[in-house]
Formats: sequence, C-alpha cells, structure tokens
Amino acid sequence: MAGLASDGSTPDVGLLYDINGLAKSAPGWLDRAVEFIGEYGILLALVLLVLGCWWNARRQPCAESAATAVAGTVWAPLAAGIAVLVNIPIRGFVQRPRPFVEHQGLDVLVKGKTDYSFVSDHATLAMAIAAGLFVAHRKFGLAAIGLALAEGFCRVFMGVHYPTDVVGGFALGTAVTLLLSVPAMALLTPLVRAVAGSGRGAVLVRSRRVRSLAAAAVEIPESRSESGRNDLAA
Repeated sequence: MAGLASDGSTPDVGLLYDINGLAKSAPGWLDRAVEFIGEYGILLALVLLVLGCWWNARRQPCAESAATAVAGTVWAPLAAGIAVLVNIPIRGFVQRPRPFVEHQGLDVLVKGKTDYSFVSDHATLAMAIAAGLFVAHRKFGLAAIGLALAEGFCRVFMGVHYPTDVVGGFALGTAVTLLLSVPAMALLTPLVRAVAGSGRGAVLVRSRRVRSLAAAAVEIPESRSESGRNDLAA
C-alpha cells in the first residue's frame, strides 16, 4: 500500500502542491514561523487550552458538575495519547512514504522526517484533544478544533504530509476520543471524585474559593435553623 496517492494527477497530490506552493512564494520569516507553529506551537497552545479548561472546570459551583468536567478535561490528553498509539500499527500497515520522497519540487520546511506519512501524528493529537475538549466544554472545544484545523493546514504547507494524511488523522483522533469516551468517563469520574474528597488533592478538582463559598452556603441555613429553634424554645 506504499503507492497510496502517489500519482501526481490525483486531487490529493494536486492539493498538496497547491498548499505547499504557498510556502515557495512566502517570505522566509513566514516559512520559519509556520514551521515552528506547525511542529510545536499549536500543540503547545492545545496544552494551554487543556489547562484553561481544567481551571474553568474547577470553578463549577456544583461538586458533581466539577468532577464530571475535570474528568472530561483529563480524558482529552489521554485520548490523544491512545490515538497516537493506535496510529502506530496503521502507519506500519499502510507504509505510505512522505510526499517529498515520491514527488519533486516540494518546499520541505522540516528536514529529517524518515518515518511513514499516513496518518499524521500531529493531526491525530490535535483533533483528539479538540474532540475531548468539545465534549467537556463547548467554547474551549471550538477553539481547539480551530487550532486542529490550522495544524492540518500547516503539515501540508510544510510539505511533510498529504492532505489525506491530515484528514485521516482528524478521523482517527475523533473516533478514538468519542468511541472510548463512555468507558473512559466511567473510570475517570469516580477517580476524580475520590481526589476531590481527599485533603490536599481536592484543589485539583474544585478551587478553594468555590469550596469556601459552598461551605458558607451550608453553614448559613444551619445557623438560621438553630436560631429558629432557640426562638421557639424561648
């Protein structure tokens, strides 16, 4: 299966040349910027989004909602790791060479890529995280999906992947995240609840401020009830 989309007349290769051709006409500083963004920058931004989603989940007023939201946020990077592991046998089976191996005239921005091309690990990671965040929090998820799409564009722009490598990565990352989300949440949610009930680990699930406000809300009705009983006794 190494000859997948190796014909230059296919839409896949045609789109590869169209997108990668932008790199040839772009100034050098833009190529270097896209190289960094596509190789490291977007993945770093996704990590920051995961941390932001976790921080937001800790501020949920309801303890059960907070535990569920934190569990969903934790699942996003775990799903990405599982998706990349699933991709290992897929790449070995398909054995598709990198586009610059079989096609001349590409502007390759990242050197030293000797592994197989299908499917893209970067696209798989990015979309798996994005799908997980979308389930946990819509706004963070939409931002992550936008970053994942940008990651896919960058990989083709850099000349290291075919467009179908990216689409395959998107499909793989989404499938792993969504198909395994039910059993994953069934395992993670009780674990997160246990952490929330512990001493020092509770801050990982709910912020101190939220827990203080919740405790105060419980104490006020109790004090009013005690005051009412004293008034009746008098």
